[in-house]
Amino acid sequence: MQPESSPVHQWRVPVILPVAKLVGAVVLVGLGLLFAGNDRVQPVLAGLAAAALTGWGLRDLVAPVRLAVDRDGITVIHGFAGRRRLPWPVVEAITVDRRTRHGLTSETLEIDAGESLHLFGRYDLDAPPAEVAEVLRAARSAAG
Repeated sequence: MQPESSPVHQWRVPVILPVAKLVGAVVLVGLGLLFAGNDRVQPVLAGLAAAALTGWGLRDLVAPVRLAVDRDGITVIHGFAGRRRLPWPVVEAITVDRRTRHGLTSETLEIDAGESLHLFGRYDLDAPPAEVAEVLRAARSAAG
């Protein structure tokens, strides 16, 4: 009989985010064409910005899960839409970096895996990074 594994927790990009990026790309192209007149540079620049925004939005659609944890370790997004498995012995630290700038506070979840550092913001996780860090630390403690 196999030992029962703990449930997998996943954190993903909010559903509205890729939709907003793709709508923004369409709006950029529309504005570039609307205000271009005889200038060909504006539509080209708007098209390039829209292409970048579309690529960013497609990444959110293709790989919405940014972080997952189970009793054996953490799985993080790697590259455009790949996954990288980090077993618990490889994970050196799980921290939250808080910074205040212009009256706004931002938090970033940092997972230090020795050779690599993985950073996740609020909109990568659809949850406060401090809460995610607590869940990760608890899973790590439970794994032994």
